Amino acid sequence: MIVPEGKRLILDPRDEYTHPPEPFSNYNESMYFNGFDAENPVGLWVRLGNRPNEGHAEMTVCVYLPDGSVGFMFRRVPITNNDRMNAGGLTFEVVEPFEHLTIAYEGEVLWLKDPAAMMDPARAFKENPKRACRIRLDVHGVSPMHGGEIVEADGSRWDLDPDKEVFRGHTEQHTAVSGELTVGDESWRIDGTGYRDKSWGPRHWQSFYHYKWAPITFGKDFGLLLSLMGNPAGAPIVVGHALRDGRLIPITDATVSVDYDARYFQKAIRLRLTTDEEVYDVTAETFSLIPLRHRRTLRDGSTSTARITEGMVRYTCNGRAVWGMSEFLDLLVEGDKPISVALETA
Repeated sequence: MIVPEGKRLILDPRDEYTHPPEPFSNYNESMYFNGFDAENPVGLWVRLGNRPNEGHAEMTVCVYLPDGSVGFMFRRVPITNNDRMNAGGLTFEVVEPFEHLTIAYEGEVLWLKDPAAMMDPARAFKENPKRACRIRLDVHGVSPMHGGEIVEADGSRWDLDPDKEVFRGHTEQHTAVSGELTVGDESWRIDGTGYRDKSWGPRHWQSFYHYKWAPITFGKDFGLLLSLMGNPAGAPIVVGHALRDGRLIPITDATVSVDYDARYFQKAIRLRLTTDEEVYDVTAETFSLIPLRHRRTLRDGSTSTARITEGMVRYTCNGRAVWGMSEFLDLLVEGDKPISVALETA
């Protein structure tokens, strides 16, 4: 997490719950979870983003199935307040802050035999069938909570710019997950690991330039996190840590190498993550990937598009392997080229 100069973080368990909305038109309060079985190629990620000042919540469910297909649903659900994380059949409940939460979903998903069909979402929703979906998961923290609310050095509220900043507060945590996923007539048990985060404050997705996000949880004793944040003023900013037996050790340097296919989807990823104690060489192979996008009309009438490629991958490091996520966000330039790729080839 990047903390602006002269600011600091306050971590408060009460931030697990919702906050009174600020007057920004783009106020967003969101929670995100991912989780994967330890053995089988099945997993999911889910997100709720309350935007009470815009009158809706963004509800997303994405499930990765063993045959490589993906079940996906996105809805903008009308809401009138920010009292709960509960919209469109998706509900997050806090049982014990920083320790135990639950996920429940009852609804439909679009069944995508070819997840790349979401490059054209309108067509994908017309041409692919829907299947009933049910999710019940318990989520337990296996690492210290990381992050908090950004405040001034004296603890007073930060007067941020809602058109430029992407949150007032942000928390993240490695997790263990257990429960059941059902799609259509098939059910799968999920017992494994995952990652979660929460944000509150203003949010335009296009306020990001580009990033590469790799949250990896091998177990209670070992995990890694990399956020490589694009920086218009210079080299990307490295944010992340290694989880080692209950300690979060900051990453001081990172190198990232990616093999892309013709559509600029990540196929293989190689990471070298450096802390003051150890160097970690990580490889990842994509099993299944779905491309998503966010469009925004700017004040001059032009359109800015952010593409997010959400890949289920198999991570390996230090002789251990685990299923997990790779999430790449890019503003698109030259029609459909990710800006990070354009910068690398310039």
